[in-house]
Formats: sequence, C-alpha cells, structure tokens
Amino acid sequence: MAKAAKTKSSKAKTPTIKTVGIAGTGLIGAGWAARLLFRGYDVIAYDVSPAAEDRLKAQIKTAWPSLEALLGKPKKKGKLSFTTDLKVMAAKADFIHEAAPEREELKIKLFRDIDAVAAPNVIISSSSSGFLPTNLQSQCKHPGRVVIGHPFNPVYLLPLVELVPGEKTSAEAMDHAAAYFEAIGMHVLRLKKEIMGYICDRLQEALWREALHILNKDIGTTADIDDSIVYSAGMRWAFMGSFLTYHVAGGPGGMRDFIKQFDPTLELDWTDLKFPKWNEALEKRLVEGCEDQAAGRKVAEIEAKRNAVLVDMMKVFKKHKIGSGLVLDREVKARKKKSKS
Repeated sequence: MAKAAKTKSSKAKTPTIKTVGIAGTGLIGAGWAARLLFRGYDVIAYDVSPAAEDRLKAQIKTAWPSLEALLGKPKKKGKLSFTTDLKVMAAKADFIHEAAPEREELKIKLFRDIDAVAAPNVIISSSSSGFLPTNLQSQCKHPGRVVIGHPFNPVYLLPLVELVPGEKTSAEAMDHAAAYFEAIGMHVLRLKKEIMGYICDRLQEALWREALHILNKDIGTTADIDDSIVYSAGMRWAFMGSFLTYHVAGGPGGMRDFIKQFDPTLELDWTDLKFPKWNEALEKRLVEGCEDQAAGRKVAEIEAKRNAVLVDMMKVFKKHKIGSGLVLDREVKARKKKSKS
C-alpha cells in the first residue's frame, strides 16, 4: 500500500476547464462524455477505431433522456469532437479521463503517451476500477498530476467518484480534481491512500463472491439472491450504507450496543469468501438464472428501466435531503443560480 499524498489544501487557483479529453469510448468513456456534454463542457474523445464514433454518439443518445428527466433541459450543450490521434486529444484537453480497457500494461503506456503531450497542469484521471495509481504514473515525466477518478455505471447518473492518489500525486492535483468532479455533479470520495480495488469495488467483490457460493451450492437461484438484496438490505444501503445501518440496529446505544449484542468479527460459519472453484454447473446456473430474470427483455430495455428508477430514487432522496439526493440538490440550486445570473 502506498503512502498517502499530502492532503493540505492548495492555495493555487483551480485551472479553468472548458474542453475535456476522453481516452477510450466504451461504456465508461461514453458515460463521462454524456455527463460532460449535458453540463456544457466540450468533449474531445479519442479511440483507436474510427467506428467507435458512431457507437459513442449512440450511447450519448441513450443517456440523454435520463439526464433531462433528472435535471431538465440543458441550458447549453457542449460540443463533441472525435479523433483517432491520441496526440490531438491530449494537446487540446484541459482535463483528461482515461477510460481504456482494464489492462494495466495498456493503461501505463497510455498514461506515458498522454503525459508526453498534455500541458503539465492538465490532470490525467484514470477510470480504472482497481489498479494502483502509483503503477499508472510510473512512466510519466509529470506523475504528480495523475489520479484515479473511478466512477460507477451509469456514469451519467450515479454521482460517486473515488478519487485516489498515487505515491507521487500532488496535493494540488487532488484538490483541483476534486473541485472539477464536484463541478460536474459528482460526490467525491477522497481516499487517504491507494489500495487495490479502492473502497466500493472491494465491497462489491465480497458480495459477489458470497453470492456465487450460494449459487454454487444450489441454495437459491440468481433471482432469489438478488431478491434478498432488493427487498431488504439494498433499500437501506441506498441511503444509509452498512455502518449507519448497524448503528441504528444497536438501538438507543447505537454501534456501542450493537457490538455488545452481536459478535462484530462475525466468527460464524456464515461466509465462504474465497472464490468458488469455477465449474460448468455454476456457470450454467449463473447464465440461465440471469436470462430467466431478464424474461425475454433486451439489455437496452432493462437499462432504460434502471435509469428511470435511479432518476426517481435520486429525486426522492433530494426531497428527504439524504444520500445522492444531496448531490442532486446542490447541482439543481447551482443551475438555478447560474440561469438567473
């Protein structure tokens, strides 16, 4: 685990960001593009394949109705441009999102190449879901401006971004990145130091492994396992998380009494966190179970329903001033203030 970057706030002026570069236009890169364009930022997207431009535009088109449902019509839409020349993107951008496939050697090379062209004050943020920023910045001449800015799908709706420093990341870069992410409607979860998988993916991985064990032992179907979350804990997690949920479960004494009532180490025969040995029966249950849950619906249909539910949830949370609703409330107020000025 790397040493923490200094967290002292910088007095340096936050750079003006008008044009944002995106390296990689898959699901995550396209999500960043939609979020940015809706908020009036110009986007220059890079991909090695010329055919990626049409796919990018199609994904942005899919995202747009949900953004309008959440925030209304945009006052000003940013301009989108596309290039297959990495140097063109890196030279024009005021902030850069790396959203290439999750292969560390590819990302290290990409960071090296972007770093060689981008102006020294331009932050390069990786959307990696688990790699250490220290490794990604290892071949850069300006490693201090390299951060992890890990978002969650769909990037254009979910507000969380995990901001992670590497060993050579500067405090100024962390401060400037945090200010930028907040400006585009994100909730910044600033890690004190780097760790593989960061915070959220480590938690998701633990749940995923346990779910696969239950499926592998044929205790229940994929639908049963999902229902166990959807109809209970997931509803609390959506706005309370894990620790606050258990704090309330302790009664008037909170977590202090919870620890007295329950073994906090959970040294019970309740978990099989080592990954189950993969086998054909498990794969069959997993694939067929998910297909049964889909019930003939195309992924695009499920995606649209997911987006509609997320929009309504965030509006409800805004009404109650809790969770992701606080982020939405902040942005709505800022947009109203800006429109009056």
